[in-house]
Amino acid sequence: MRYLHTMVRVADIDKALDFYSGKLGMQEVRRTENEKGRYTLIFLAAPGDAERGRAERAPLLELTYNWDPEAYGEGRNFGHLAFEVEDIYETCARLMAGGVTINRPPRDGNMAFVRSPDNISVELLQKGPAKPPQEPWSSMPNTGHW
Repeated sequence: MRYLHTMVRVADIDKALDFYSGKLGMQEVRRTENEKGRYTLIFLAAPGDAERGRAERAPLLELTYNWDPEAYGEGRNFGHLAFEVEDIYETCARLMAGGVTINRPPRDGNMAFVRSPDNISVELLQKGPAKPPQEPWSSMPNTGHW
């Protein structure tokens, strides 16, 4: 058995791609448009997994856009996506500058949570050991839930 992908449904392709590709830096590795089924599938890979994602079709994030509008709700039972980042503070600062709310700031220098436009929780984890705590993150409160 091998892991292939995680699928999340999205309500707006442009907003989803702005978040996952524009802000998180994921790369589109393939796309399928199915007129008969009335859906679009977009497969994304983390930058460090892009070549492997193209060659092996894994590990990937599948964004599913159903052409007919549908209310999905938050799906809190889904849990979250997790990504390792080179610098948790730089990543969170860049996301905030791009208009993303940091729901759980990296007070510990190790972990933060944000949410996609479709309310999918995304965990960001510092690569290697935790960074020393620093402001403004150390005293920043949680916002909403994740």
